[in-house]
Parts: sequence; C-alpha cells; structure tokens
Amino acid sequence: MLTFIIILCFAAAYLIGSCNSAIIIIKLLKHEDIRNFGSKNAGLTNVLRCFGKGPALATLITDLLKGSLTILLIKFIVSRAGFEGDIMTIGYISGFLVMLGHIFPVYYGFKGGKGVLVAATVLLAIDIKTFAVVIPLFAVMLMLTKYVSVSSITAAAAYPVVTFVLQRFVSGFEMKTVLIHTGLVCLNSILIIYMHRANIQRLRNGNENKFSFKKS
Repeated sequence: MLTFIIILCFAAAYLIGSCNSAIIIIKLLKHEDIRNFGSKNAGLTNVLRCFGKGPALATLITDLLKGSLTILLIKFIVSRAGFEGDIMTIGYISGFLVMLGHIFPVYYGFKGGKGVLVAATVLLAIDIKTFAVVIPLFAVMLMLTKYVSVSSITAAAAYPVVTFVLQRFVSGFEMKTVLIHTGLVCLNSILIIYMHRANIQRLRNGNENKFSFKKS
C-alpha cells in the first residue's frame, strides 16, 4: 500500500508540474500563448520581457506555490502513510518530477519552461540551507553579468557541490545519504543546463538578451 501511495505521489508531482504558470497566466490575462512571444520560452523571464511586471508577478507567485507546496504536501502524505526512510530523498525525486513536468508538460505538447524558478521553489521545500547559498549566488551573478541565463547555469552547476558540502560537513549526514541526494540534485542541474543550450549558443554569438525590468 505504501509503495502504491508513493507511486501516486510521484505521478501527481509530474502532473502538477505540468500546469505551467506562465502559459496559464498569460492565457487568462492576455488571451495569448507566451510561447509565441519573445524567446518562445514559457517561463518567468519571458513573461516579464513581453508582458510586464503584473503578469510576471502572478507567474512568480503561482510557481512559488506550485513547487514548494507540492513537495511539502507529498512529504506529509508519504510520512503519514508510514514511510520511515529518508524523506528528503522522496522530496528530491518529487522535486525532479515537478521540474520535469514544468519543462515537458503533458498538457501543452511537452513544451514548457526551463525549470529554474520551479527548481528554486522545490529546493526551498527540501533543503533550506542549500537554498540559502544557491539563490544568493544566482542573485550575485545576475547583478554582475545582467544575464539570467549565466546566473541560472552558474547556480545549477554549483547546486550539487553546495549540496554535498553542506550536507556532509555542516549537517553531518552519512556519506551514502549525501551521495544519493547529490546524485538526484545532479539530475536537476543537468536538465537545467541542457535547457539553456540555446542561451549558451547566443552567449557565444554575443546576442544574448540582458535582464531588464522593462517590457520589451
């Protein structure tokens, strides 16, 4: 029974992740498809660039709730169902599935966002210590470079390293647990970096857009 509940929770994580906030918000507020504008990406940065601060704020809040609340709910359900193992591992797997749904949403032809914001909100619900290091790193890189893509890739690359160091040397987790967590985190990082392959090419060509609060 417990195994069945965990499988249902993992399926729910993907399906909830597939509810793309950017697509829903722009469809409701502007009656448009965000994937037809700007970079064609169904994510927060493209919403801000193409439709301004209001829709971007609504997208931000919705994604925050989608990522963090989903993980907290799944951890609660699995715990109440009698799971006595490492609940953080359940959180990491669920978080990856939420992000997978956000990037490859079943409801939108498997074409969604890049998963950066959702990954951050998921991390908030799983490991607050790592969140407190990776997110400021993202912010510092954004201030220094003005590129969301560079900041996202840097944070994604640092994510496994920070997870390993903090969990092993600060939290004192057993090495086996740390390696499992770090391995699951690597899946998130690889996926995020892969989704930025077009941005990497534009950075090489010198035509990547810099971050701005102004609508394009």
